[in-house]
Amino acid sequence: MAAPEPHGVAPGSTTPAVQATDVRITLGSAEILHGVSLEAMPGEVVALMGGNGSGKSTFVRGLVGVLPLDTGSILFGGEAASAKARARIGYVPQRLSAAGGVAATVAEVVTSGLLGRNRLRPPRGAHARVMEALDTMGVASLAKRDVGRLSGGQQQRVLIARALVRKPELLILDEPMAGVDLESQVAFSHALGHLKADGTSLVIVLHELGAIGRHIDRAVVLEQGCVTYAGAPLADLGVHALPGHDHDHPHEDPEPLERPALEWEGR
Repeated sequence: MAAPEPHGVAPGSTTPAVQATDVRITLGSAEILHGVSLEAMPGEVVALMGGNGSGKSTFVRGLVGVLPLDTGSILFGGEAASAKARARIGYVPQRLSAAGGVAATVAEVVTSGLLGRNRLRPPRGAHARVMEALDTMGVASLAKRDVGRLSGGQQQRVLIARALVRKPELLILDEPMAGVDLESQVAFSHALGHLKADGTSLVIVLHELGAIGRHIDRAVVLEQGCVTYAGAPLADLGVHALPGHDHDHPHEDPEPLERPALEWEGR
């Protein structure tokens, strides 16, 4: 597994990679987020935590532009959250299947991360970028394998590589550790260290700090759409320590890979 080439904002920059201020989002007639704020500096890893129904995924969907904000603001690298600004983001949704019912190799899935509405063919040097992203996640040897035949943990690493191939300044992951094997958790932790060193910022939705706890710089905890804690991660900070935690972990059905393209993808 090799370290990726530097592609983030230089560590130490005083401009946050993402700065969300007083974000409020309503779904139907219910306000889900009640003034949530979060920022991540270059090379900083921020864990977004909370129990089921706390608003974590809603907040992330607001960050990436899937859900509109009622009030509040989101800046990426000091710029308003336009399609151009969001083009610098890598995003891995929750429990997304890498196979999606379509036969594809690992390399083809990662290459798709370089395509979009304005780019129907991979750019020059795409193969090298794909192999670099796969190597970062420790799955380069699987490049020619059918992604549908991989384990859940291996598929998750492929999907993270699909986001990394864009060389994002900010990487947003919605529960990347949920249900993955220990080998994949260790590989992700290893890659996380390299990404931080290169100045990539990460916002990671987590139930518990787990194997990547040593890389987390700050934690923001949500409860019923409100921030109840923001600061250095506590050693025992996990979903089981949160008020009102439901110890069952229901999840929605996996989203298909062939989802509608986001407005900013490929720009």
